[in-house]
Amino acid sequence: MTDAAALNATVRVRQLIDLTNRLTARLTEESGVFESNRPQDAAAALVGTQDLANTYRRESAQLKADPTSIAAASAEDRARLIQATTAFEAVLNRHARAVEAARIVSEGLVRTIAAEVAGQRGSPSAYGASGRANASDGRAVAFNRQA
Repeated sequence: MTDAAALNATVRVRQLIDLTNRLTARLTEESGVFESNRPQDAAAALVGTQDLANTYRRESAQLKADPTSIAAASAEDRARLIQATTAFEAVLNRHARAVEAARIVSEGLVRTIAAEVAGQRGSPSAYGASGRANASDGRAVAFNRQA
């Protein structure tokens, strides 16, 4: 390999390590927010997290398509990339669990509120003795089972 190829591979690996570490830090922070029951605090950084995740996805796909692009990097740099990726995967699993728990709690709240509203309305009465429809509560509640 030429010195230029080794230099390019080293720079690429170090950029991937930096990107992975930044995304890992962002997801660690978001996981903490979800775990402390403050998911609204994650909304402000959502766009930045999505941008980092999209960049990571693109870079990972490129690396998977051409693993030789980092072959000339030192074994030490490649080992650091593996360590960063392993840490990222662990944090990603933690983040997924925290987001799923927040989703379940939110859906439970919505179901409870919808059930309470429906219970307060009483059962609908169709027609009265005169043949006319009885007046009912005109409010509507929609419930969607997906978050």
